[in-house]
Amino acid sequence: MPKFKSTQEILRIIGNKDQIRNFGVIAHVDHGKTTMSDSLLAASGIIAPSVAGQALALDSMKLEQNRQMTIRGANVTLLYENEGKDYVINMIDTPGHIDFTGRVTRALRAIDGVVVVSDSVEGIMTQTETVTRQALEERVRPVLYINKIDRLVKELRLDGPAMQKWLSNIIADFNRLVDLYAEPEYKEKWKVSIQGNSVAFGSAKDRWGFNFKMAQKLGVGFKDVYEAYTAEGTEKIKALAEKSPLHDAVLGMVVEHHPPPHVAQKYRIPKIWPGDLNSEIGQALLNCDEKGPAMMMVTTINVDPQAGRVATGRLYSGTIKDGDEIYLIDAKRPGKVQSVNIYMGNTREVVSVLPAGNIPALLGLDYAVSGESISTVKTATAFESIKYVSEPVVTIAVEPKHPKDLPKLVEGLRRITVEDPNLIVKINEESGETLMAGMGVLHLEIATSLLQEMGLDIVTTQPLINYRETIRAKAGPIMSKSPNKHNKIFMRVEPLPEDIVDMIRTGKLKEDMDKKEMAKILREKGWGTDESRSVVAIDSSGNMMVDETKGVQFIQESMDSIRSGFDDVIKNGPIAKEQVRGVKFVLHHFVPHEDPAHRGLAQLMPATRRAMLGSMLIADPVLLEPILGIEIKCPQEQIGVVASVLSGKRGKLLNVEQKGIIAIIQGEVPASETFDLSEVMRGGTAGKAMWTTFFKTWAPVPNSIFRNLVAETRKRKGLNPEPPGPDEFIDKE
Repeated sequence: MPKFKSTQEILRIIGNKDQIRNFGVIAHVDHGKTTMSDSLLAASGIIAPSVAGQALALDSMKLEQNRQMTIRGANVTLLYENEGKDYVINMIDTPGHIDFTGRVTRALRAIDGVVVVSDSVEGIMTQTETVTRQALEERVRPVLYINKIDRLVKELRLDGPAMQKWLSNIIADFNRLVDLYAEPEYKEKWKVSIQGNSVAFGSAKDRWGFNFKMAQKLGVGFKDVYEAYTAEGTEKIKALAEKSPLHDAVLGMVVEHHPPPHVAQKYRIPKIWPGDLNSEIGQALLNCDEKGPAMMMVTTINVDPQAGRVATGRLYSGTIKDGDEIYLIDAKRPGKVQSVNIYMGNTREVVSVLPAGNIPALLGLDYAVSGESISTVKTATAFESIKYVSEPVVTIAVEPKHPKDLPKLVEGLRRITVEDPNLIVKINEESGETLMAGMGVLHLEIATSLLQEMGLDIVTTQPLINYRETIRAKAGPIMSKSPNKHNKIFMRVEPLPEDIVDMIRTGKLKEDMDKKEMAKILREKGWGTDESRSVVAIDSSGNMMVDETKGVQFIQESMDSIRSGFDDVIKNGPIAKEQVRGVKFVLHHFVPHEDPAHRGLAQLMPATRRAMLGSMLIADPVLLEPILGIEIKCPQEQIGVVASVLSGKRGKLLNVEQKGIIAIIQGEVPASETFDLSEVMRGGTAGKAMWTTFFKTWAPVPNSIFRNLVAETRKRKGLNPEPPGPDEFIDKE
């Protein structure tokens, strides 16, 4: 039974790592994560039982309460007694909406297990798959909680045996995800089962639940559930909650199946820390040694108006206490911990000291950002950077209504981007606009609402889509000369295969990795030995540069200047100055001037840039647009209307599945067609359809709209509407 936690009791237990569990709650949007978390808090005395399910206690932001959705995610520490033993359970509630999936990704780095929440009628949905895949890729162990069991009785009219059959299909679907995404050694071990006590059933709203052990011990089952929801009144439902409380069902699974930190770190550290595992730090990390050097990864930054930045994350080794001198490894600067805290929902409690295996919230680190590695050892290797499953595809321009508020806007933008690194803010050099890019329209709506909550009166433009530029053919080599005509760069290009782009996007291929390991991966993908050893630049958006020159003088000392040209072209492609994706640039030949004064950055950077742009323009260049997957829930009779709405938006209907009284439609639609989707869909279905969208892929813009789109994009950026031709960049001998 959870007890209201006191800091003294927590500190008494956390020295024994066997009694610590770090877990998160993940799910598809609206499947009941936060309502379930409320029940756990109510059982521990943190909120009143009478408001559990309505309080949404971990949704502490006003926006979260108003919109009935989790945006930030929150940490809470519970004290739980299981079979006579006390456990400290650090829980993180995460957002379900795809626009905030970056917060899920960061939370997973801090935890060792997840409770995946699934709706009993809807089952395993797209976002369930996305977040489960993320967890398995971080080596975070899942258990399954199937929520809203009452819907099976109320909507589907299923009796006890029929419920069991229905639910066994959801369990099988979930195990297919484990089979698909888990690494080989965890596939069988991490599959869930009723008899293995790694699946629980319940109703978070009514606060009852049971797993296999509880069912046997208490004598509860689906027959009782059926009787409770077919009886008059709510007495039987209340009795079920008293006899078989939800918190025991969920936390019982957490204690039994989620590993304590010192067990989890033995297999998680080799995945998330690239340093020498035999070093002092490596051994301390593997063993979660509180006596070793302190190593922590920051997963969340909150900006407190009084206290400043609060850096929360997982402490993997060592002990951290008030006054400690530490190093921000990525930022390459020292820092000092003013205060060590733990989070309790939307409040913090000062604990002054915490050992490895816990999730501290540190005050005083004014330069910390999400993803930062913190250590008491200046030379420590940083943790693997966090890779996101989605990327910003929508942009708006934002400006203060009153020019005098510009400094306030700059400060507001700085604060929200510190808290949410998936928001990208930059200044358009041509127009002087402040541009804010996000994962979707909702993501940007929330960001602008946060700015308004700070008292800012702002003006925003209509959302704009972020496009990508790529090529469909090989081209070159072509030659470009430096401005002084004393250096020649020969460049050719070819499309980079999508599997290589995916490896770059997910961090499996990156510039700073071991060169032998990189060459091995590329050889396995069919690259030649010489080529696989010659990669000189990898851009995280999915591009590469290979040096194919042989025995050329001054190539090494010139490479930084050549690389500058590569970096510039990646950000500003030739068609519409959009970001480049999926291109392999090959430095074919280089003819430098002997005098260093004639081959500096001002000469080689423009020459490289011209050679790259020219070669792209003769390689069948194309503009890519973001395509969103869409999952729509609606009554069966509305399927035709939904299909018509999708086709009117250049979309496709891919699959229709009947789940009880609703149809679940899978489709896809270009992001640029979704800005008025709410009005059109609501109008067509009389408000009976609900949907979520998620980034799916990049696809070539259709020829029918290509020219107009390029002209509009270029005009908006202050450019000539007509894109340049290759002759503007290619020089003759």
